Amino acid sequence: MRAAAAPNEGAAWAGGAAAAMDHYEPQQSNDYMQPEEDWDRDLLLDPAWEKQQRKTFTAWCNSHLRKAGTQIENIEEDFRDGLKLMLLLEVISGERLAKPERGKMRVHKISNVNKALDFIASKGVKLVSIGAEEIVDGNVKMTLGMIWTIILRFAIQDISVEETSAKEGLLLWCQRKTAPYKNVNIQNFHISWKDGLGFCALIHRHRPELIDYGKLRKDDPLTNLNTAFDVAEKYLDIPKMLDAEDIVGTARPDEKAIMTYVSSFYHAFSGAQKAETAANRICKVLAVNQENEQLMEDYEKLASDLLEWIRRTIPWLENRVPENTMQAMQQKLEDFRDYRRLHKPPKVQEKCQLEINFNTLQTKLRLSNRPAFMPSEGKMVSDINNAWGGLEQAEKGYEEWLLNEIRRLERLDHLAEKFRQKASIHESWTDGKEAMLQQKDYEIATLSEIKALLKKHEAFESDLAAHQDRVEQIAAIAQELNELDYYDSPSVNARCQKICDQWDNLGALTQKRREALERTEKLLETIDQLYLEYAKRAAPFNNWMEGAMEDLQDTFIVHTIEEIQGLTTAHEQFKATLPDADKERQAILGIHNEVSKIVQTYHVNMAGTNPYTTITPQEINGKWEHVRQLVPRRDQALMEEHARQQQNERLRKQFGAQANVIGPWIQTKMEEIGRISIEMHGTLEDQLNHLRQYEKSIVNYKPKIDQLEGDHQQIQEALIFDNKHTNYTMEHIRVGWEQLLTTIARTINEVENQILTRDAKGISQEQMNEFRASFNHFDRDHSGTLGPEEFKACLISLGYDIGNDAQGEAEFARIMSIVDPNRMGVVTFQAFIDFMSRETADTDTADQVMASFKILAGDKNYITVDELRRELPPDQAEYCIARMAPYHGHDAVPGALDYMSFSTALYGESDL
Repeated sequence: MRAAAAPNEGAAWAGGAAAAMDHYEPQQSNDYMQPEEDWDRDLLLDPAWEKQQRKTFTAWCNSHLRKAGTQIENIEEDFRDGLKLMLLLEVISGERLAKPERGKMRVHKISNVNKALDFIASKGVKLVSIGAEEIVDGNVKMTLGMIWTIILRFAIQDISVEETSAKEGLLLWCQRKTAPYKNVNIQNFHISWKDGLGFCALIHRHRPELIDYGKLRKDDPLTNLNTAFDVAEKYLDIPKMLDAEDIVGTARPDEKAIMTYVSSFYHAFSGAQKAETAANRICKVLAVNQENEQLMEDYEKLASDLLEWIRRTIPWLENRVPENTMQAMQQKLEDFRDYRRLHKPPKVQEKCQLEINFNTLQTKLRLSNRPAFMPSEGKMVSDINNAWGGLEQAEKGYEEWLLNEIRRLERLDHLAEKFRQKASIHESWTDGKEAMLQQKDYEIATLSEIKALLKKHEAFESDLAAHQDRVEQIAAIAQELNELDYYDSPSVNARCQKICDQWDNLGALTQKRREALERTEKLLETIDQLYLEYAKRAAPFNNWMEGAMEDLQDTFIVHTIEEIQGLTTAHEQFKATLPDADKERQAILGIHNEVSKIVQTYHVNMAGTNPYTTITPQEINGKWEHVRQLVPRRDQALMEEHARQQQNERLRKQFGAQANVIGPWIQTKMEEIGRISIEMHGTLEDQLNHLRQYEKSIVNYKPKIDQLEGDHQQIQEALIFDNKHTNYTMEHIRVGWEQLLTTIARTINEVENQILTRDAKGISQEQMNEFRASFNHFDRDHSGTLGPEEFKACLISLGYDIGNDAQGEAEFARIMSIVDPNRMGVVTFQAFIDFMSRETADTDTADQVMASFKILAGDKNYITVDELRRELPPDQAEYCIARMAPYHGHDAVPGALDYMSFSTALYGESDL
């Protein structure tokens, strides 16, 4: 029997509910409670607190006693005989106490109370200043202190949240559960609960259908408290332990009463699901392992095939051996188009699928606590991206080289033809000129003949000077052909050199003949002015006609309507000069006719020839007629080229109209995908279905891309190299289209990985939406990532206690090392989900799997083949049997397998 408490010990319980029991912790010496020094002793004497404790503790006791079919009415009276006190302890502990005394005497009552107090002490609780006599005498302070001790031990002590227990653990649980609710700030167990929103938030967080939290007001605490208490009593089987008026009408509600009430909410909501069965856990782990192994094999094969294709293709694209003909280069261009249209698109799909498979595999491995997958050397995603980048660089360079070569060959053909025409005209003009300059006719000529020869020579010099430009043009064209690496340059150079050598010789012969004639001029004075005038006018006119014939037969190359219109305008201007030219021709022929008339009239022995020129009227008429014939041919050629340029302009406009629609459409879709990836609504499955429908709509747009490819092919076949009607090239459209397909595929993959994370970690849709809402709220720039400060603010909003002190900064640095291991300075939504899932969900570990196998093995250190086949599905049982090593312990039996090393290998570096 316990001795009565000393007077000074009883005085310690003079205020409300046992201050000495306010705070206690389990210790090695079983001293579970330590006095709390920070309480105001005067407040413990507050009658309002005693009233709240009496009401709360009575309701708490009755919530347990009614399981035994009884209850109490007066807490200090109904526990005096110790019978209901012992019954209460049996109900809440599940254990049987010593048999109670049934007598009515005081000694019997003290004996029963002592048995109850001894039982409490046996549970590791150190009772201070509580004696059986005070309880039997109905001392309300001691009775309330004893009940509070029981509540602490059996209702609050076992509460544990994140390595904190009892009061601190319960407070942390309340803060975590109410963190998302506005106007709720739980910092203690007294004034933080006065407005009733804390109780309503706890109920709404776990049972949102019971309370319409949006209609609650902070300025109406009575309604809030009554709503929470009534709902808890009706639907959660939590008795009403306090009246709303008691809480509202008290400056500081009793902490013990509030803690008791809140602990009832904790026990009502925690432990809804205890654990999965051992067999299900093992099945899940093995299924994940099998699936991951298959994904690794698929990745290795796909990566090897893609890299081999790239290795074979790049040498072909890097081949820069030019062809000598336009036809051969056109065939190379056609082969390149076939590569772009037929061979490359399937490889683009394979590359995208490879990245998706890799990301999915890494996500599954991370979610199942497996080591990250490390592909074979040279088969990393980065290796494939590098190889692909090299392929695209070679592809771009090859296309540019092809187009430049075609332009070069076209230019070369034009220049070569122009060289041949000018060379032929010049050679025709120089034919016989050397022999003429070497004649000695002036030696036997008369004076008039000498003067005629001199004038003729002057005319020849004028003609020679007029041909200087043509010789320079021929040399310039030959030089350009050499610079452009024309394949037949040797023959061009030989012909050009021959023309230049001949021209130099003509110059020397001309100078030599002039000197001879000038020596003879002193002896000869007669000259025929008419012949001279004829020669002077006929020579430039002849040159003009030859230039006109040369221009009319000159080939041309244009690329735009404006260029052909310029040529047409110049031709019309030339035709406008023909009437004046015809007048000049008539005048020249008139001079010749006058000479003939004089010769005929005066019988001059001129032998019928003009001594000053070899240009005859027949030659002038013949060339004039040739010019007249060439003019309509030139008209026809310009008209045909104008029609061709109009067709080219139509192709440009047709391509530009489509490209100006498709280009912005691709950009718009890229922006829409960006918004969808940030502003997702509904469940993840709804989002996934929406994205797949969106992907289908994008794929359905492919015929328009193919149509644009066809128009682009026509443009290239027409040798159109620029287009002023659009800023988009086919390369821009192709790259944009490939990026669009890749982006929508990656976005779908991200949602699939979020579904995997949610399912693997047991995260509810509500939690996933809450995580997404918090992430988007702090993603101010809608970039899809959070900076360090944004991420820190997000964590604080979710209830993480990250202060600005050194400890808080260290904790935040630890979290950042988890979500941003590569120190990129940003946190992606996937990393955020992974972190939150680790914080909120239970994951499989090697110890858990090992414990599950131990359950299946009947608590043995090994498991038999028969036990595996009995407890697991056939395929997974055989999977374990094939990989488990034999057990060699001292208690081994035939067929015993070592499940411990197998469990460790599932989560280690070794290959099963």
